[in-house]
Amino acid sequence: MSVEDSSISKNDAPNSATAHRLPALKRRFGAALNLPVTNWQGQRIWLVGASSGIGLACAKALHKSGAKVIISARELSTLSDWAVAAELEGNPLELIPLDVTDALQVKYVARQVASRGTLDFMLYCAGHYLAQRATSFDLTEMLRHQDVNYKGLLHVLDGVLPIFLQQGTGHISIVSSVAGWRGLPNSLAYGPTKAAITNLAETLYMDLQDKGIGVSVVNPGFVATPLTAQNTFAMPALITPYEAAKAMLAGWEKGSFDINFPRRFTFWLQLLRLLPYRIYFAIVRRLTGL
Repeated sequence: MSVEDSSISKNDAPNSATAHRLPALKRRFGAALNLPVTNWQGQRIWLVGASSGIGLACAKALHKSGAKVIISARELSTLSDWAVAAELEGNPLELIPLDVTDALQVKYVARQVASRGTLDFMLYCAGHYLAQRATSFDLTEMLRHQDVNYKGLLHVLDGVLPIFLQQGTGHISIVSSVAGWRGLPNSLAYGPTKAAITNLAETLYMDLQDKGIGVSVVNPGFVATPLTAQNTFAMPALITPYEAAKAMLAGWEKGSFDINFPRRFTFWLQLLRLLPYRIYFAIVRRLTGL
């Protein structure tokens, strides 16, 4: 069963922007780090970089759950048929072209989004990936990863943070990757940008948790997308974008900060993060055949 066929929302939960007001939470050990989002009905969600893969699967799942979905990406032509169907269903999509590397364009689009109503949730899932190793160092590709994955996120944050702070409500969710947890082969360009994103999300959470703004970071394992299709190596525990979207909605419903999946894969990577370098390098070499 796909995510579109299985809504995770609960109709008895609040659906207004005030659902994100974190200061009202009693902070106790073991409590959710974010206020759970259990009803998407009527909430305005801006998904940046959602024309394919995980972002598109999330957009469809959220739309199925009743959210007012806004999608921004460089190429939106592939979504035209869905947009027509959504219009006929009575819950139209907003499609706004956007290149996250263009800071002025991002700020303009953010203002455009804010002018049409309260923004409840922003998901940044724009990303660039090309496998690279130091023996084939390509500076252009290194900088392209930085421009899309990290600087693009900064451009979007520059646009949405004033909106959320003025509202005193909202949630920022950022798609990072387990590739940012520790250095991995073939991830010379991609991994460091995801490590930076994860660190940024952690700091955003600490700065915004008492301002009424939720923050979460999504760390997927291998997901079958146009980006990972280029990989020539075996990808353990490979899942579909729809499975990824279902895990993400489940994480937001629980009020999680770190949403990582599939657990049968990420559990072992989390253990590897705890190992000293001598042991970690030896295990990675053995597992990858280096």
